[in-house]
Amino acid sequence: MLLRHTPIEITERTALTINPAKTCQPIGAMYAALGIHGCLPHSHGSQGCCAYHRSALTRHYKEPVSASTSSFTEGASVFGGQANMLQAINNIFTVYNPEVIAIHTTCLSETIGDDLPQIKKKAATEGKIPEGRYVISASTPSYAGSHVTGFSNMVKAMAGMAEPTGKKNGKVNIIPGWVEPADMEEIKRITNMVGVKTILFPDTSGVLNGPLSGEYKMFPEGGTTVAELKSTGDSKGTLALGEWCSADAARELDKKNKVPCSILDMPFGLMATDRFIEALRTIAGVSIPEEIAHERGQLVDMISDMHQYLYGKKVALVGDPDQLIAMTEFLVAMDMKPIHIVTGTPGKKFEKRIKELTKDMGCEVNVKAAGDMFLLHQWIKNEPVDLIIGNTYCKYIARDEDIPYVRWGFPILDRQGHQYFPTVGYKGGLRLLEKITGVLLDRKDRDDSESKFELVL
Repeated sequence: MLLRHTPIEITERTALTINPAKTCQPIGAMYAALGIHGCLPHSHGSQGCCAYHRSALTRHYKEPVSASTSSFTEGASVFGGQANMLQAINNIFTVYNPEVIAIHTTCLSETIGDDLPQIKKKAATEGKIPEGRYVISASTPSYAGSHVTGFSNMVKAMAGMAEPTGKKNGKVNIIPGWVEPADMEEIKRITNMVGVKTILFPDTSGVLNGPLSGEYKMFPEGGTTVAELKSTGDSKGTLALGEWCSADAARELDKKNKVPCSILDMPFGLMATDRFIEALRTIAGVSIPEEIAHERGQLVDMISDMHQYLYGKKVALVGDPDQLIAMTEFLVAMDMKPIHIVTGTPGKKFEKRIKELTKDMGCEVNVKAAGDMFLLHQWIKNEPVDLIIGNTYCKYIARDEDIPYVRWGFPILDRQGHQYFPTVGYKGGLRLLEKITGVLLDRKDRDDSESKFELVL
């Protein structure tokens, strides 16, 4: 019993987090930076911080993650890391020659108060940034927000690279939020089917789910190019998928370059995907292709076929706000009951949205932003569920409480495939539904008496 110490009695905790449902901002910033072609993420802090952030991403994606660091020692931690940063920029361009250095801060550099814009300006003045090369930066203190916040801040920095020419390029910017590389590929496939020319940023497809070719490349083929990022200021609109991950960058493009934006939910499940497809259709001014209608029909058919095994099943969810909102809507649409929902990212707006999505379920729903998995476990002890959906750390609760469990979100450390198989769109919905019904029917097979142990369900 790995978590047998978790008490049933819930007490108010204001200054203690146990088993957090999040990780720190720089991990999100580093993941976003990897979605730029030829980009080297740079951690402005200690070597230990950078090693942890790289390790977290490597363990999830099962791919080597390259990043550099300012290598703070005691002196830089007290007097500031400007000298380290200037030397790092010079060394990185000299040795590795990336197209972009994406700098994110850490607790150390934020606490001392390093001014990254000023340091970048000084580096440019001193000729440390070669012609045709770029340095972007984001403030990502680990003691505030979460990995979702860090991702959003770095994507906003990418939006700052826009250089409008005054001539529209006829494209639509799509900011996908923190999803898997396979999800980004699926979003591009869908937009191509609809007939919309897009600029997707960031884009980690081909970077963190590439093939084993036997040839090492410092910078993989994938990622959004610098030219595309510059062109985002000439696009005719932006679709931001997710309020927490993508909206700030979209609003930045609107504010500075007059590129109108729409904030949509991430296209997980049926209805969120419907809204995404409709937004694409409206922008392109075209009819929905028959291929997409066919894929939607397949998802609706599978929901109908499996409804008897899904109806009324209680679910506990843990993850990031944007993903949880879309997943909650998907589950409610299938007559399941997500009754315990926790995210580690702060924001009362999240709790309000979940309450709206679940208001007609006819039962009490526990939801907590800036919550932790200790609280989730307590809720489950007080009101058991039929299914848990969340990251790898949910396996401890699932084992202790003997509950079916679907791995979904970040991080997934003990399974493979999430970087290769999408869960967005209608095809992704089929995969999600197959995983959910699979674990529920596995439990049914395990628990059924011999008289109910059916070959065909």
